[in-house]
Formats: sequence, structure tokens, C-alpha cells
Amino acid sequence: MTSFVLSIAMLTAIALVFGAIVLFRRGQRKQPALMLVLAVVMIANVVIWSIPTKNGQSLVKTEAPE
Repeated sequence: MTSFVLSIAMLTAIALVFGAIVLFRRGQRKQPALMLVLAVVMIANVVIWSIPTKNGQSLVKTEAPE
């Protein structure tokens, strides 16, 4: 389930970048800049969750204890 959420986050970040480019070309400045910031934050979260830990597993693969 976590990998599905990370995939959706990446697709959303890509859509935000393309949307920001379109809005920049239309002359807007503030909203596209905020969209790019959000895309960077989402990509950073995906990277953090995907980096392997000291024991070699990523946070995506680890399961919470029940």
C-alpha cells in the first residue's frame, strides 16, 4: 500500500511541475512558484521513504508492529 501512495505522490509531483510551467508561461508567478515548492517537498518525501536504512531495507518495506 505504501508503494502505491509513493507512486501517486510522484505522479502528482510531475503533474504539479507541468502545471507550474503552463502557469508561468501565462504570466502568473506566485501560484506556480508554490506549486514547484510543493512538488519538491513531495519528491523529497518519496526519496526519504525510498532510501535504504542501515540494515538495507527501505522504509517502504518495513512494516509497523501491530
